[in-house]
Amino acid sequence: MPKTYRISEEQARELEAARKDITDKRIDKRLHAVQLRGEGMKNDDIAEKLDTAAKVVSRWVCAYCNEGIEGLLGKQRGGNRRNMSLAEEAALLEPFRKQAEAGQIVEVSELKTAYVEKVGHPIGGGQIYRVLARQNWRMVMPRSKHPKQADEATQKASKKLTLR
Repeated sequence: MPKTYRISEEQARELEAARKDITDKRIDKRLHAVQLRGEGMKNDDIAEKLDTAAKVVSRWVCAYCNEGIEGLLGKQRGGNRRNMSLAEEAALLEPFRKQAEAGQIVEVSELKTAYVEKVGHPIGGGQIYRVLARQNWRMVMPRSKHPKQADEATQKASKKLTLR
């Protein structure tokens, strides 16, 4: 049988007061759901009123009962979750940049291997491409022949015409 969480009217008033200071609509919606639960409404009715699922309301009530208002505020995550700073990325790519400027082919697999060695843990497949984009690299692949190049027979015929 599922555990039933009870929220007193005093806690509901506390939530109502906390809602006045909150500017984030998502957090306000969570606080409002738990407040309504404290006022005696059922999860299904709350979910219908707030246009969400009853299981979500149940999770919010559980988080409030276990952690208090902090459980509803959400976890703060920073925006920069990179492994290296931009300067460190540039320093890592510098030998490869010199290699590319010398006309040699630089393979992404080599870059990824060097990056993984530097950070000390595996990375996803697209992460190295995001690093290259941040450093203003572009992907250029050498072609084996010019796309408008004629076949050899046409070239020989042309040479015979021009050498007369």
